[in-house]
Amino acid sequence: MARFVAVDPAQATSPAKELLDQVQAQLGITPNMMRTMANSPAVLQGYLSFSGALAGGELSVQLREQIALAVAEANSCEYCASAHTAIGKMVGLDDSNISTSLLSLSDDPKVDAALKFARTIVVNQGEVSDDQINHLCHAGYSDAQILEIIANVVLNIFTNYFNNIAQTVVDFPKVELTSKKVGIN
Repeated sequence: MARFVAVDPAQATSPAKELLDQVQAQLGITPNMMRTMANSPAVLQGYLSFSGALAGGELSVQLREQIALAVAEANSCEYCASAHTAIGKMVGLDDSNISTSLLSLSDDPKVDAALKFARTIVVNQGEVSDDQINHLCHAGYSDAQILEIIANVVLNIFTNYFNNIAQTVVDFPKVELTSKKVGIN
């Protein structure tokens, strides 16, 4: 059961109403995560600003979704795994890309390097080695792209923690976490 009430966009007042209207206009839906964030317009604005800035970066939308899936699994966030599975399909990821991304794996060596690095950031709480950074460079990532991988991980840690703590009601087709399927965690 959700710990916080998701704001009804029809009942919202400014500035939450303007932010929720913006979400609805951009996505065509107003997900429960953003409706819950709207209890604090500062939280919702912060999320939208950070997410919007990264959308204008160098990483493809597909890689950003794959990172989100890897981080969701690493943080046991069912809401984000479900949301990013749905969004991933909308941006061209197939079922195989999605299931392997949840495991921080890819058949594409460059994507695989990014997903493994993303999981390492989560598991090691931001501690990474020079070798891990060098591996990304050798995989073909520029300094800017490496920084964007880090930023995308951080954005997704925020949403994972937010949804895990809020116990946000999943309003996407529900995805069972891979770790729960095989008894990990």
